[in-house]
Amino acid sequence: MGNTKSSALSKELLEDLKSNTKYSETELCTWYQSFLKECPSGKISKEQFEGIYASFFPNADPTEYARHVFRSFDTNADGTLDFKEYIVALHLTSGGKTLQKLEWAFALYDVDGNGTISKNEILEIVRSIFNMIPVEDQRKLPEDENTPEKRAEKIWKFFGKKENDKISEGEFIQGVMDNKDILRLIQYDEPQKIKDKLKEKKQ
Repeated sequence: MGNTKSSALSKELLEDLKSNTKYSETELCTWYQSFLKECPSGKISKEQFEGIYASFFPNADPTEYARHVFRSFDTNADGTLDFKEYIVALHLTSGGKTLQKLEWAFALYDVDGNGTISKNEILEIVRSIFNMIPVEDQRKLPEDENTPEKRAEKIWKFFGKKENDKISEGEFIQGVMDNKDILRLIQYDEPQKIKDKLKEKKQ
């Protein structure tokens, strides 16, 4: 590991990430080196992020979903992810605490960032999730959730909302915590696959 300032994680950032994620100092330092190799500027662009997702899902189209994930983690809305945003994204999508994950899921579904979720926003994210599920796997889904429209309808009905109603963050988090089936419906449950790929890349 290099000793130059540019290739070493600052102590403050290291401590911050260690206390806010489950990663060790060794993991963070190793990932930082490989992050800099891929992104010498210290930032990942939306296109690079989409490329990373594309390599995880060679048999599907994750572009839309990657775009939404990128938006939800680009906390300062500058069109790039720095190392901290990237690690927090990795942590939350692959096993953060339930409440943190649900806060992130709300941000993911709140496409226009206005603090509430509409039925159309749910359909938009569910469609992007379906793009990542191979067609043969889609055929194995239960009858009442085997299309994006059916799945979005099922989620909306669960929250007991009328067509033009909105879901607040509090309602969303409480509703999902009260019903694990909804958690399954709102997420694309392949974070382990992504994590394993990232680990391979770091070897």
